[in-house]
Amino acid sequence: MPGILGKKIGMSRLLQDDGRVIPLTLVYCEPNVITQVKTAEKDGYPAIVLGFSKLKKERKNKKFYFQKEFRVNPETEYKKGDAINVNIFENGEVVQVTGTSKGKGFQGVMKRHHFAGGPRSHGSHMKREPGSIGARAKPGRVHKGKRMAGHMGFEKITLKKTPIVHLDSEKHLIGIKGPVPGAPNSLIIIRKIA
Repeated sequence: MPGILGKKIGMSRLLQDDGRVIPLTLVYCEPNVITQVKTAEKDGYPAIVLGFSKLKKERKNKKFYFQKEFRVNPETEYKKGDAINVNIFENGEVVQVTGTSKGKGFQGVMKRHHFAGGPRSHGSHMKREPGSIGARAKPGRVHKGKRMAGHMGFEKITLKKTPIVHLDSEKHLIGIKGPVPGAPNSLIIIRKIA
């Protein structure tokens, strides 16, 4: 199984016997349901679609709040309606975690890109401005990729090698070492590393 969908609960910590403290993020992964099985003959590639967080009132073509497609090994057999739970992982296993970072709205260059700003002395009219943004008449435009004010946060972030330090199959909880991107109750995708 390539992965599972979950909901971020928040951060906690594990106290070790030798006195060490391990910070962790708790992710609630109720059993995911396979909603669709794709095959190489029919769809061109083998994959499964997992559904997470069932809707209170099911619609004709939507039964879950979140659905995500995972590529799978063509030799493994999956059936529509099967449940995937946290038992596919082991304690200490290294995984890949994807989440959407917290949105911070429209921000200026000092907060967004850590610009120093101008002098704050009496009479200065350039305190938090970005400064000059273009060259001269030759390009006659602002170069692409110029760091300026704009929308900050709410981006897809993937942590590549993150260990699982706590696993509770009865409560459907996975404890991932360190912080995980996203606000509480946001969708988290946990993938196995091949």
